[in-house]
Amino acid sequence: MAARYQRGLARRAGNGLVRILLRLGLGPARTYLLTVRGRRSGAPRSTPVTLVEEGGQRWLVSPYGEVAWVRNLRATGQATLSRGGRTEAVAVREIKPEEAAPVLKWYVTRVPITRPYFDVRPESDLSAFRAEAPQHPVFAIVG
Repeated sequence: MAARYQRGLARRAGNGLVRILLRLGLGPARTYLLTVRGRRSGAPRSTPVTLVEEGGQRWLVSPYGEVAWVRNLRATGQATLSRGGRTEAVAVREIKPEEAAPVLKWYVTRVPITRPYFDVRPESDLSAFRAEAPQHPVFAIVG
């Protein structure tokens, strides 16, 4: 059974540290600060995310399920990705489970810290990742 995401004090402190590192251009590879407008408040909301990059394409994966940034991104369809002094405006589209399965497999393989939040393992076949996909929204970066 996959672990359930809880945003406690330790998680908030860890995200705060990663935010500072990302603003300095440091931190884990392929990790960016995602900023998206709140769907109700309109205020910018930021959280660290790790992109999947493969064959010139990029995706955002939500390892913790339907969290606030996912709902905000669904509502707006656009965000910014920042790291160091660079900021990039992006447009996204949510992809279907069939398309998301290989992306999730790459994600679970490359970002081991989030594996407890998945019921699949890197060696699982794509059908297991298709079954898992509804619990982990995936967005293709399209622009």
